[in-house]
Amino acid sequence: MTNVLLTGSLESFIQLLGALFIFAVVLAATYLTTRWMGGMQRGRQNNKNLHVIETISVGNNKMISIVEVGSVYLVVSVGKEEVHLLAQLTRDQLKDFSFELEQSGKKQDSFAEILNQLKDKLPKKQG
Repeated sequence: MTNVLLTGSLESFIQLLGALFIFAVVLAATYLTTRWMGGMQRGRQNNKNLHVIETISVGNNKMISIVEVGSVYLVVSVGKEEVHLLAQLTRDQLKDFSFELEQSGKKQDSFAEILNQLKDKLPKKQG
């Protein structure tokens, strides 16, 4: 009777190890595939004439992007299945607002600075 219990427990343990091994193999394959696909995407993005300057999401599956094509800047709306040209800009028409904030003396606070300011305003625990 105890021999049957030991064999059943041993079989269960071996099955558990097998399942964990298969899980580890699938996890490793997923990781390696993701790294490989990321490397492929980076290789494709080394264009000399096309650069996405800025993108902002304006809705579900809808974005507005500024794309540099050679020396011309295009403002395009990107939807689920369509792309529309909104405007064509020159280099002089582009604005870098972060540069303007630094020049005006206003700088954006980091998350840590904002968190510390909030901590100072919260009431302290007594006790």
